[in-house]
Amino acid sequence: MTKLQTINGNDASGMCFGCMQFGGTADKTVSHEMFDLCRARQVNFFDTAHTYTSGASERMLGEFVSPERDEIIVATKAAYTGGSSSENILTQFDESRSRLKMDVVDILYLHRWDPQTALEETFDALAKLQQSGLIRYIGVSNFAAWQVMKAQGAAERFGVRIDIIQPMYSLVKRQAEVELFPMAMSENIAVASYSPLGAGLLTGKYSAEATGRLSTDQRYAARYGQSSMQRTADALTDLAAEINVDPATLAVAWAAYHPSVTAPIISGRNATQLNASLAAQDVLMSPQLYARIEALSLRPAPATDRLEEATP
Repeated sequence: MTKLQTINGNDASGMCFGCMQFGGTADKTVSHEMFDLCRARQVNFFDTAHTYTSGASERMLGEFVSPERDEIIVATKAAYTGGSSSENILTQFDESRSRLKMDVVDILYLHRWDPQTALEETFDALAKLQQSGLIRYIGVSNFAAWQVMKAQGAAERFGVRIDIIQPMYSLVKRQAEVELFPMAMSENIAVASYSPLGAGLLTGKYSAEATGRLSTDQRYAARYGQSSMQRTADALTDLAAEINVDPATLAVAWAAYHPSVTAPIISGRNATQLNASLAAQDVLMSPQLYARIEALSLRPAPATDRLEEATP
């Protein structure tokens, strides 16, 4: 897997904490508790975005990180709203940097693909930010593999490159295995995959009719509402009980084990929830256990759809 390093040259941790809940479902006290818990477990990689909680996420993360800035990798994202024009990227990044109170942000992702803006304009802006020392790494989030490589071609014309991607990936969302992961391995691109718990589906809580994003948010219900996904979640819960491991722990450990994944992005609404994901650091994921978990969901077909050539 591709490595990223802090300003002091330490490797990024094998897990990244996603701060989307900071200032939303997690108030400042709870957010700080989760940050401190991550640091106690040697997590030094944190992810936020310009659009999260109207800026509260960035402001809180910047405050928490400040005493040990050089030890931590901070990622934020721009252009979820307003498109990827140079003006919008620079304006949003300037706001993010102000909220974070940082001279340099380690990673700046494009939050999503913008088909309306020329890539040359987008990467001219990103190149200027990197070459002026305001960002260290360039990333893209929610891009298809063809979009990454098309963008990489534009980036190279400005003397920069895409260093990291942020795709969705879990036991019930495995599309990244088809093209994104092989591309990342081939092109030496780091991967910070998000939603390893499938919006909570793989914690097992929905088997007990608990409430959460899948029951309250139509977007997540559409994304994870297939009956086959619930069957996978139920089977994972059974396997977790058999080996006496929390299903959330097992789901994160499985996602982290993939050789393309630099760090899965974990999160939570409180420290108790977060503990189950952090416990994945302690799971000894053998090839045999990985194979048992992998078999609980369908492996996506290869990009060529030649099933007889799929890796067993």
